[in-house]
Amino acid sequence: MDDGVLARVDAIEILRRWMDTGDFPDRMMVGVPPFRRGFVMDLVYTTLRNVRALDYVLEPLVQREPADHAMPALLVGACQLLKMPDVADHAAIHATVEALKHLDGTHASGFVNAVLRNIQRKLDSIRMDLARAPLAVRESHPDEQVERWERRFGPERAAAICAWDNEPASVTVVTVPRGPAVAALLESFASAGVKAEPHAGAPDRAVVLPHGSHVEDLAGFKEGAFSIQDPATLEAVLLLDVRPGMRVLDACAAPGGKSVQIGLRLDGRGTLISMDCWRDRMPSLEENLRRFKLGGVARAELGDARRIPLSEIGGQAFDRILLDVPCSNTGVQRRRADARWRFSAERLTQLVDTQSQILENCAAMLAPGGRLVYSTCSLEPEENEQVVEGFLRRHAGFALAEHVGLVPPDRSMDGAFAAAIRRD
Repeated sequence: MDDGVLARVDAIEILRRWMDTGDFPDRMMVGVPPFRRGFVMDLVYTTLRNVRALDYVLEPLVQREPADHAMPALLVGACQLLKMPDVADHAAIHATVEALKHLDGTHASGFVNAVLRNIQRKLDSIRMDLARAPLAVRESHPDEQVERWERRFGPERAAAICAWDNEPASVTVVTVPRGPAVAALLESFASAGVKAEPHAGAPDRAVVLPHGSHVEDLAGFKEGAFSIQDPATLEAVLLLDVRPGMRVLDACAAPGGKSVQIGLRLDGRGTLISMDCWRDRMPSLEENLRRFKLGGVARAELGDARRIPLSEIGGQAFDRILLDVPCSNTGVQRRRADARWRFSAERLTQLVDTQSQILENCAAMLAPGGRLVYSTCSLEPEENEQVVEGFLRRHAGFALAEHVGLVPPDRSMDGAFAAAIRRD
């Protein structure tokens, strides 16, 4: 089999597992060979972003859901025909059907081939039909999410958020303290034949690379000359106002992008404890700290921010604490393509409970005069303003210093919320 067929095999397998278990697709990518991972990611994430619209297209053509890998194969095939214009129709159909034959034999391949060729013949009418469908269908979001955004932001803004979520995520790197400025990074990338450009919303601190760029191969990556992050993630770090000599806790740190920015701002003086509760995420956190040579000030710790006592992380209060808490990810659905399909009122309630526990536990570790930043990548007020307001009502010794909220597509950035809380 050629790489095109093998890429479809990988994508169909990942989607089948996601449909069966709800596992995180990004973690399933580990087993995909690096030389075809980029295309597999495109196939998987574009399908996940558009899965409701694809179901809408397939429903009248598939009277009964087929078994085994046939349904994910239909989704991958339909996605290429409808949402991936750079893939030739004949290649999309042939390689997807061949991938299905490899996975399941020939018993369903004829059916899948017929459905995909039917879609190919009717592409124009299918696109017109999709354009007339309700927003939640044509932009492939849960009804509940769209209705919330329409109530809060209005129909036009809700539609703009949904459209942003369905754009392929750009490859973005940001500058780091004492590292090369944007102009120097652009020159370095250009010398390697990479046509990068300043980020439209943060031209002084971020660079957008061409889609599909292998960042790890660029000059400066191994040396820590830049960090792979959306510039929206820097808002929380800027509010934290870290200075050399401080004692800092990053309580939900993995994979470590914000820890890197914090550690470098310590300039070799102070202490940073980068903590996370997920053991399988610790290697990426530790690797980031190593790559940026932060071993002198930073250390990775396994710990649950909801309940860990101060005595287990040094026993000394912190001058600065960052709580980048687990959230619904509704501000980063462009990058976390599967996040929208986990959204529900019940899950939101569970997340708010976790977020409040983390804030309650870690705020007690903040030194008098210190600053804590509570941050999410959510657009939902329950996870953002309401968590902070509830905490402040219960604790007279704390006060809101400042906060920031980003809603896509403003400034061409992902969504983010960050609130700085000071302790008297």
